[in-house]
Amino acid sequence: MPVLLQKSKVYIETYGCQMNVADSEVVMGILNSQGYAMTQEVREADVVLLNTCSIRDNAEQRIYGRLGNFKALKDKKPEMILGILGCMAERLRKDLIEEKKVVDLVVGPDEYRRLPELIDAAFGGEKGIGVKLSRSETYEDILPFREDGLHAWLSVMRGCDKFCSFCVVPFTRGRERSRSLESIVNEVTLLSSRGFHEVTLLGQNVNSYLDEKNDFADLLNAVASVDRKMRIRFSTSHPQDLSDKLLYTIAENDNLCNYIHLPVQSGSNRILELMNRTYSIEHYLGLIEKAREIIPNVSFTTDIISGFPTETHEDHLATLAVMQKVKYDGAYMFKYSPREGTKAFKMEDDVKEETKSKRLQEIIALQQQISFDLNQILLEKKEIVLVEGASKKSENFLSGRTDANKVVIFPRQENIGEGDYVEVLINRATSATLFGAVVSVLDNKDFSEISLAV
Repeated sequence: MPVLLQKSKVYIETYGCQMNVADSEVVMGILNSQGYAMTQEVREADVVLLNTCSIRDNAEQRIYGRLGNFKALKDKKPEMILGILGCMAERLRKDLIEEKKVVDLVVGPDEYRRLPELIDAAFGGEKGIGVKLSRSETYEDILPFREDGLHAWLSVMRGCDKFCSFCVVPFTRGRERSRSLESIVNEVTLLSSRGFHEVTLLGQNVNSYLDEKNDFADLLNAVASVDRKMRIRFSTSHPQDLSDKLLYTIAENDNLCNYIHLPVQSGSNRILELMNRTYSIEHYLGLIEKAREIIPNVSFTTDIISGFPTETHEDHLATLAVMQKVKYDGAYMFKYSPREGTKAFKMEDDVKEETKSKRLQEIIALQQQISFDLNQILLEKKEIVLVEGASKKSENFLSGRTDANKVVIFPRQENIGEGDYVEVLINRATSATLFGAVVSVLDNKDFSEISLAV
């Protein structure tokens, strides 16, 4: 059996947030170092792993549906190992292992190092379970398994200490702990040497990153210095911890994108208090104003929850008012869904489903209009775009993203390829996409030189 395991093929599907993408790469790094081969074809796999998300009920329902598909495959190939990784593993291990009886392996976010031994046990007929949370695990010594590409996701910390009343993350990913600044800089240096053009630093609340005396602003400054031709992004920020130092650090480094994802969740102070968000709308709007003073052309995206328990029509109107005032470039917008184990789960989910849906549609419609209006302002203006490849709709067009993370589509040219920076004159815009024509292909300069050039 050990000989067979050395040749086993592993197939991984990843659901949920960018942190799960980074975690899947850590998992592949661990398994690859132990002789496992990765495959993109599920029917070839000896081990099938689903890296899951529990942040909302519909995410879990998708996984249950997918397990149904894999059960049919497993019926034909009973020796195949089927495993659940990530947040659902910790939350629903009993249901997945004992009641559904489809899953052989359940491993939470802090026990990925045990995967080889747990897979071995599963091949031997045992159920592999590892769901303990850790106060220290960061996987900083694990080299993630990444295919060559343009963009890499890099976790700089794990867990969360905020305990928002609607959120399961502190219970599924544990408390906050940060990787060392040195390990992160070393990984970014490696990514630069491999030709990656963009790195996103990830954490449930990156603003609370702390390694000895180094805070997140220090980390950003160090990472930006590795390669001035590499764009650096980060996500997610909590409004309570967004410092002036961080804003000035972004302004002072040309390759730190002028883009901040700053979840507001609600425009009502009463609802924010029930959510345990620990800030007021006045404080939040003050941060937006300060950031716009410090960082030229900064753009914001956000998260909004519709229909939190006790939300009234007036609370909903307050959210719409904040959206009108801030004018976000984009937003992730959701209906509230109770998550077992959270404080909000004990509250009565008293907003009717049809009301939640109606309010969510109003939020989406307003955001689409705001995004459309903001994009119209960019007409006849030039944007620096990192080329990501062919457009999804036509091989005759290329696609890329701006500093503000906006998608830009433009005609293909023979002298332009994936990874190039181009200057595009915007001539058309929808709420989601910019269209334009290439003005010039930028030389391989760092961002301070590119900024001067345009």
